[in-house]
Amino acid sequence: MSTEESAGPDAGLDVDDGIRTMLLLMPRLVSAAKRIRVPAELSSFDLAPRHLSLLAYLLFDGPMTVNALAGRLEVAPATVSLMVGDLSRQGILERHEDPADRRRTIVSVAAGHLPAINGWLGQGAGAWRTALEPLTPAQRKTFVDTLLAYERAVTAARSGGG
Repeated sequence: MSTEESAGPDAGLDVDDGIRTMLLLMPRLVSAAKRIRVPAELSSFDLAPRHLSLLAYLLFDGPMTVNALAGRLEVAPATVSLMVGDLSRQGILERHEDPADRRRTIVSVAAGHLPAINGWLGQGAGAWRTALEPLTPAQRKTFVDTLLAYERAVTAARSGGG
């Protein structure tokens, strides 16, 4: 038992205890996420992990332009355009002319697939809501910032930059 644990339940974790806990927890989280089944209505589509973030943005933030999606996904607009084209050909997404600027295209989830995608991605959203609701806004920000820092460190280590 670490010094912090013996000081009481609200004392926190030292860095090594936190690392040990996260190293044991992360595989379980990944395994649980992988067990969320693609709904039968979507199982015939060629959906890759890269599509999930795009679909999540459209589901939670509503229809938007390719450039807006690219900004949120932190990838080039050409990359998003290819993904949107692929998902549009499969009938998962719809593209419409922006009434405010006919040169722009607005992308949305096709109405017929909205319930299945909402149910599928909503499972994870519900679990995150359960985990994050009890936290203060500052605690939520710290939690999210920590996961982002972890992602950056893992990515840097993989690419030889860490």
